Order: sequence, then C-alpha cells, then structure tokens
Amino acid sequence: MIKCEISFPIPLPDDPQKWDGWNKYKSPNYYERLCLDPYTNPSNELIEEHCRELLRWWQKKLPLKNQPSNPITQLLRPGLDESSRYLTEARVELLDPERRRELDQDIAAQAHEQAVAEFNKFLAFALTDGVLTAEEEKSLLRFGEEHGLTSEEMSALVETELEKKGAKRAPQVTPPRPPRPPRSTRRQRSLDPREDFVRMLRLSGLDGYSMTDDQRDAFINMAENLGIDPGEAEDMVDSFLEEADQRADAEIAASAPPPPVKVIEAPQPKEEAIVPIAQTIVVEGERGRYSNFENSIGAQMIFIPSGEFIIGSEDAEAAPNERPLTPVTLGRFYMSRHLITNAQYEEFDSSHARKRAGGAGDRHPVVHVSSLDAIKFCQWLTTRERKKYRLPTEAEWEYAARGIDGRKYPWGNHTGRNDLANFADRNTVFAWSDRDIDDGYPESSPVGAFPHGISPFGMDDMAGNVWEWCLDYFETYRGAPKVNPRGAPSGTRRVYRGGSWKSRFNSLRATARGSNAPNYSCNDLGFRVVCECDKEA
Repeated sequence: MIKCEISFPIPLPDDPQKWDGWNKYKSPNYYERLCLDPYTNPSNELIEEHCRELLRWWQKKLPLKNQPSNPITQLLRPGLDESSRYLTEARVELLDPERRRELDQDIAAQAHEQAVAEFNKFLAFALTDGVLTAEEEKSLLRFGEEHGLTSEEMSALVETELEKKGAKRAPQVTPPRPPRPPRSTRRQRSLDPREDFVRMLRLSGLDGYSMTDDQRDAFINMAENLGIDPGEAEDMVDSFLEEADQRADAEIAASAPPPPVKVIEAPQPKEEAIVPIAQTIVVEGERGRYSNFENSIGAQMIFIPSGEFIIGSEDAEAAPNERPLTPVTLGRFYMSRHLITNAQYEEFDSSHARKRAGGAGDRHPVVHVSSLDAIKFCQWLTTRERKKYRLPTEAEWEYAARGIDGRKYPWGNHTGRNDLANFADRNTVFAWSDRDIDDGYPESSPVGAFPHGISPFGMDDMAGNVWEWCLDYFETYRGAPKVNPRGAPSGTRRVYRGGSWKSRFNSLRATARGSNAPNYSCNDLGFRVVCECDKEA
C-alpha cells in the first residue's frame, strides 16, 4: 500500500510554516486536497468537516491581500484567489458516490503499480550477484504479499527478471548438521532484523557514489518492512555507505592517478573593500597540497584551509539565536565560489527551467529549490565526479563568509554602499526598503555581480542576492567548543544563511541565521556546495 502522509491537526495552525496541509489545495488527488487518507474510507461527514475547516482557514487569510509585501502573503498568494474553488471541487467529487468509486479505483491502480515498481527494485538488488537465494526470494515474496501482490504476479515478475538478467536460483544445498553443542554453550541464532538489513545492503554492491535517491528510499522502505525505525535505518545506511566509500576510494587510489583538474587563481578582494585580517588565514602547508579547481559543471571550487574561529555574535543588534559565542575548529574543505546557478542546476533537473523567476538568466542563482532538492543535486554531482559534494555546514558557511577576525559582513564592516551586495533597495517595494541606495537589481542578480563584497577567502555573494541552505538542522548555540560541528542529526527546520534581495542591509550580517522546513522553497533561497578534501592528500 502506498504510504499516505496526512497532516490535519485540530485546530489548524494559523502559521502556514508550522503545517504544510494548506499547500495541498491544488493537488490532483481530491483526497489530498482535503487532507484525507483515502485508505481509511473517510465518511461524508469527515469530508464535509475537512472542507469546512480548510475554507475557514483560507478565509482568515484573505486580509493579507492588502499586504503585498508581507512574506506570508507572498507564500500564500495563489491560494488566496484559488483555494476556495479547488477545495469545493474536491468536496463535490468525493460526495458523489459514482465519481468516488472511480477515484478509488484509480488510486488502487496507482498503488498496485507502485507496489510492482518497489518489488522490482528489491528484486534487482537481490540479483546483483546473479544468484537468487531461497532466503532472498522468501523475503521478496513476503514484501510483495504485504503490498497486495498475488503469488502469481510475484512469480511472473521473478521469472521475467531472472531471464532478463541471466540469473539463476541458488541450488538448495543442505549442509551437514554440526554436532550439537552442550546446552550451556549453544549459540542462539540471532533474530535481529538489523542483521538482515545490513546483509541486504552488502549484497547491493552500492556505495555513496552510486546509490541513487530512489535506491536509498527503497532500502528505507525495506527496513521499515523488517520492523526497523526509519531514523535508525537512515543511520545504518549512512554507516554502510561510509564504509563502502572508504573501500571504493582505496581501490581508486590504488588503480589510477587522480583526474586532472583545471587550476584557477583564487580571486583577490579589492583593497578598498576589505578590512585587514587580524591574523594570517591561509595555511601555507595546506595551500601547497590543495589547488583551487573548476568542476564538471563549471563551478569554481575554492580551497578553504583548516582553522579556528568564533561563531556567533554578541553585538547589540544580534538576534538571540546568534548567542552565545562558540569556539569552532574546522578541517579543510572546498566551497563553490558562487551560488549554484540556474544553468548548473538544470544540468541535473532540466524541468526546473519552468520555475525560473521572471527575467532570471543562466547566471542567476537557482531558486525555488528545497534543501531536499539541493541535497539530491549534491548526490548527483558526487556520483558524476566521484568526489564528495554536500551542502556546507553552518560553521563552514560562516567561516568562509567572515574568516577569523570577527568582522560583521563578508567584506568587513562597511555599510550604506550600493557596490557590496544585492539587498532591499529602492528597486524593491518592502516597508524596510532603503530608498537612498540603488544596487541595480529589483530581484536576484547574476552571481559574482558584486566583486567588492567578497569574503576573506574570495567567496562571492555570501551576503544578499539569495539565502543559502546549510546542511544543519537548526539548534541553539551552547557555547562549548566544537570540532567540525554538523548540528542536530534531525529536526523540523533546516538552517539557511546570508540574507537576500528582500533583506534589509543589517540582515546581511555574516552571523544572522534563518531556518525553515526542509521541503520549503521560495524565490530568494538557493545554495552553494562544499567538496570534501581527500584525507590523504
């Protein structure tokens, strides 16, 4: 059965960022529009109740139409005009018995199609080594049965895949029975499903470079069917991939020299735009071993040497989430000099071109991407280049943005200039827009358009233009020293940094923090990437 995640808390949260059910109003699935689970056979009364509560929720939001600069208005804008029509349509369709039967049949057909697809994924994993053992086939049949497949269907799928791959069933061999040990020393067979799950992972032959998102999701579903908590399954997959990657890296290092890279010069900040750094940032020993490079999508990757700095701010204007000051030690890494652009992202997802903001060209930063989209992009780039790409941690981002001298902005402490960053100036219509400054752009700007605003390490656009997703889930600072911190392992909100074209100048401070749901996206939020350094270089 298809997993159906429905959220309909009563009373409905007034804040749309605390509940995502409101954005289902336009779903092609009429049940989903009304936040109903089709597999529970909701009654007519429940259909009426959900429709009524959702219409009431949207009705309370209508005054926002008179506040066009309000961020909540910008988030809800289409629904303020359309929600009533779509919700009413769903109610009418679901209350019509004949129409509802047709809808249920369509959903059942989709569920069956998905079950067949998932079954084929697991079957392909089981046949990685060209042999299907009896134990693996038994697990497959149990999975298919739990998802509504008949024995005849599963048998046909197995036979077809065996023939297609030229695979065979393992012969049934009964090993000689060992002597029975004394009861006191007899080893009990483990019934822990975690052992089965780890064995399936090993049989797959995958590593962090080759495992796709669909394959990862399939493994997590497999773990859930074995009774393993999804969060624990995620951790087990991560541990397996880390070990597999270490083996793969060792094999690559032993068999071939590293691929040639295009060496580029690190950009130098303009003298007038930078405040002298209190101590030397560049570690010459590391600089001698690591060169900046340009990767396969044309992103300039700048080497950031290891170092120590203080994350956060105690300034009077700093928000409470920027305190207390926390000492951080970081290892070396590469970071993309620019935000990932539309052209670069669309090499991964060509359909994103339909989401581009009006007037945004290839060199504009990609927006309308959630943190989950950004993570999938990093996984794709990792597989493509066999280098480890990911989002920057919050600590790595702040270190790359401000260095170690405690500066307020990436360029230093200058304020009130139009050549440092793209922020809310006279070209925007917000209540906080600075009418005295014209930075030249009403919305986002092409990456690298403000060379006077680069950071101590030569990173562009780390203040303004668009916010940038980080890897960490949000948590408060503790003040205790940290080494390569990665934040909380899970949470409801993921951090983003840097401010945007919608931000007031003060919000461009390198210590300012924002966060939102991992699946959130909007027109002023993008990302840049980090590439991990080889440990042995």
